[in-house]
Amino acid sequence: MTTGKNAFEMSRRSLIAGSLAVVAAPALVRAQGLEALSARMDFAPWGVQAAMHLAQVKGWFKDVGLDVDIQDGRGSANTLQLVNAGQVDVGQVQLGLVPQARIKSATVRAFAGFGRATDLAAVVDRESAYKTVADFKGKSIVCFAASPWAPFIDYWLAQGGLDRSSVELLLVDPAALWSTYTTRRADAILSTGPSIIPPAEAVRPSRGILASDAGVHFPSYGLIASEKTIGNRGNALKVLVASQQKAWAYLRDGNAAEGADAMIQQRPNAKLIKEVLVRQIELTLETFDTPNTGGKPIGWQAEKDWAAALANMEKASAIPSGLTLSDVFTNDFIG
Repeated sequence: MTTGKNAFEMSRRSLIAGSLAVVAAPALVRAQGLEALSARMDFAPWGVQAAMHLAQVKGWFKDVGLDVDIQDGRGSANTLQLVNAGQVDVGQVQLGLVPQARIKSATVRAFAGFGRATDLAAVVDRESAYKTVADFKGKSIVCFAASPWAPFIDYWLAQGGLDRSSVELLLVDPAALWSTYTTRRADAILSTGPSIIPPAEAVRPSRGILASDAGVHFPSYGLIASEKTIGNRGNALKVLVASQQKAWAYLRDGNAAEGADAMIQQRPNAKLIKEVLVRQIELTLETFDTPNTGGKPIGWQAEKDWAAALANMEKASAIPSGLTLSDVFTNDFIG
């Protein structure tokens, strides 16, 4: 007998497969060859990028008429700048950066949101006693200046009655971030939980205290494009989203190991560790749902989630008031 949950999963997979076929058809019929699309990631290879590499290895991009150039990145902020400048077509980044970029006259928008819950966290020793922001009084905390965390540090500290004089805040070069934490030169690292916790397991077993526990609401990973690309290449974006929906659904259905294998195959010189990638994929998938996205397709973004994020950014003085929801995201390409 099929349970309600299993029936839902079967319907979800059927819907994704059907949507993929429908949106793919025009591209396949129209194209003599494949349509080139560049997609730049947030950083060096890690588990959040698994769906891109899996779709490449499985041939799911070609199935929808795309030839996708997957590029490693140098930080979400850098990728956003390149997308805004038209140097790459699509970026996979921390979507919470989009409102700040729009205030600075960027023309990018989020067109798919995969990690819809906040993944920003203060990562600490697993056996430590830290529970709330107040527990960091007198402790050392490492971050980097261009981190998605940066605009929220003061607001986050204030939720525990602290400020920068109450802690030792170490702002380092991104290349030094990891080693500063793993060599115990800092008590905590402000980063994303899914990226840090799995690789730390071998040298410094850790856990994360979510920024959202202190009221910092920051949408996690998804896809962005410039208004020009959104206006001119809508079909390519739609089939790209469909292929990523298919890949993430496949990963969520117990196939994280295949995602890790795809990444290792695509980046053989990156010294990737399969077990670490699998755990990063699993933790990334834990950010996929919020109370406002229940029953909605992968990648669909909730107005209530974005409204809460914008309100929080205003409170943290990360952005002024005045942005509208349509400035920062669209669901037009979600099948």
